[in-house]
Parts: sequence; C-alpha cells; structure tokens
Amino acid sequence: MSRLLAEALGGAVGGLIVLGIVIVAIVLCLRHRRRTSDSSESSSSGQALPESQGARCLTLEELNLATRNFSNANFIGQGMFGEVYKGLLQDGTIVAVKRRHSPPSQEFVQEVNYLSSLQHRNLVKLLGYCQENGMQMLVYEYIPNGSVSAHLHGNSHAAGVRLEFKHRLSIAHGTAKGLSYLHSLSPPAIHMNFKTSNVLVDEDLVPKVADTGIPGLLDRLGVTGLSSRTANDSFVDPRMRESMSLNFSIQSDVYSFGVFLVELVSGRRAVSDQHIIQWVQNFEESSDISAIADNRMTSGFTSESMKELLRLTSWCVNPMSEQRPSMSLVEAEIHRIHEQEISLTTVMTEHTPIVTLGSQLFRTSR
Repeated sequence: MSRLLAEALGGAVGGLIVLGIVIVAIVLCLRHRRRTSDSSESSSSGQALPESQGARCLTLEELNLATRNFSNANFIGQGMFGEVYKGLLQDGTIVAVKRRHSPPSQEFVQEVNYLSSLQHRNLVKLLGYCQENGMQMLVYEYIPNGSVSAHLHGNSHAAGVRLEFKHRLSIAHGTAKGLSYLHSLSPPAIHMNFKTSNVLVDEDLVPKVADTGIPGLLDRLGVTGLSSRTANDSFVDPRMRESMSLNFSIQSDVYSFGVFLVELVSGRRAVSDQHIIQWVQNFEESSDISAIADNRMTSGFTSESMKELLRLTSWCVNPMSEQRPSMSLVEAEIHRIHEQEISLTTVMTEHTPIVTLGSQLFRTSR
C-alpha cells in the first residue's frame, strides 16, 4: 500500500514539474510577442526608420567633423545638387558630401530613402543624408579615381596614361549594366543626367554611375531652372533640347549613353565637337574609323570590334527615340564585343605583354 502511495506521489510531483515548465514557456512566449509588438509600433509611429529600411540620417556635427567644417581643402567640385566635399566618417568610411541651402522637407527624406534603395555594383551608393541649419546634404560613397570625363579630357592623359580600347569597352560594359539595372526596375528608374562626368571609376577600373535621379529629386523639391541645362547639353536627347522640356525617359537615357560611347571612343568632348555625333549617326561599314578613333589607343584594337561598337553607338544616338535599343540589349552587345576583342588582341608594349593595374592606369601627374 505504501509502495502504491509513493508511486502516486511521485507521478503527481512529476506532473507538477512538467506543468511548471509549460507555464514558464507560455510566459516567455507572451513576453517575446509583447516586445515584438512594441517594436513594431515604435517603428511605425513616425520615429526614424532602421538603416536597413532607408538612408542613414547623419548629424551636422558628424559631417562637420568628417569634412573639417567643409574646408576648402576638402572641396572637390560643384555638381547639380550643390557643392561636393570629401569626408572621413568616424567609422572610417570615406564619403563625398553634397550640400545645398534649403529648408528641411519630409519629401526630401522620402526621395533620399528611395534613391538609397537603388543598389548595384555599377552605381555610386547613396549612404545617407542630413537636414540641419538650413542645409540639405547627400552622403555618397567616395570613388577614388574621378570621372571618365576627367580621364578623357583632363590632364591625366598627359602623364603617359594609355587607356586602350579593351579598357574602354570594360568601362562601357559596366556602365551599361548600371543603367540596365535602373531601367529593369518597376517602375523604371530614369537617370536623367547621364554623361561622362557622371561615371566614376575606382582603383580597379570598375565604373560607377553617379547622380542617379538627382534632377527628379530637385524638380520634386520645387527647384526651378533645371530645363535651361538642356539647351547646350550634347548628352540630352535633341528632341528635348528643341522643346526645352524635362520629359526624360528610358529612350533619353539610351541617347545619353550613346553620346557617352562617342566620347569614350573618340576622346573628344561632344559639346565642343558636335559633328562627331553626326559622324556616328551617319556611320556606315565603309566609314574610315581612323576619323573617329582616339589616337591615344595606338593600334591596340581590331577594326572589326571598333566598327561593331560604332554601329551600336549609331543605333543609340538615332534621332528617332522609338528606334533606339533597350539598355539590356546594349549591355549584352557590348559584353559580346568586349569578349570578342579580348580573344583577338593583347595589350602590348613595344616588346613584351604587360598587365596594367587600374590604379596605375589612372595615375595622374603631380
């Protein structure tokens, strides 16, 4: 009898222990759900979004420290958005800070969060923003080797730099991938200000498209006078120049990319040598490519690949916008031409083959 009683008591104690474990598990689960609910409510109550859901909000104090109070020594240029300064954040990130005078605006934050969501290896990444003290600022990753325009038209080539045809094809292909990504989005993202000065290259010759969507951002913020830039800008679709309009489209981006290719192949500024665009528009198989090819490329290319690229360029700058190719097709075609050229040629010195690093290729004179 006592044995049965002991077994019964043992079973009861065991049952109580199991019940206690179940109760503790239920309590912990309810607490976790409450924390999750509280977190969700706080994120939707007007508080700042986590960085993963939008651009990072930086303080003016942080940016003053990064740019040494926006010193002249850190000034690197003037863009459509405003002055541009190089900076070093406390976490070691090197950035380019663009700033303009403007009162704070919630629409600015929304636009910045959208632009920061456009991420691709061939786009300059928008990292964050700041709105303080009557200023609006955009914070981008810093690309160390400057723009394609500077290397084609600046004084960097005076140092003996040789940017061969295959290198230019590589830059064109990466750039086309960036634009193709933008156009593949739903709805498509239009660059609106594409040109050689807005394509930057890093130390490995990887091109990155800069200033995506800046004209649209400024337009939505009520900045006036943007249409005046279309009058003398050779990269802008001629139909837009004629109408002085800002009706940008996928087709207008493709035209701008075509002018980009014209400058990349010729090494000349389209704005000061506009007949080169007409030459490309009228390109035929019998055309003399020596009339357009940059002589700094020496003989490091095949006429077959050059003519195929010029034929594609002519298609991009077709005056009839509806007859231009898509950027996805352009990207595929440049990739094919690039692979073809690699298989046919090798960059050579006078006597021996060489491999040129990107950092060496874009080294400038001091």
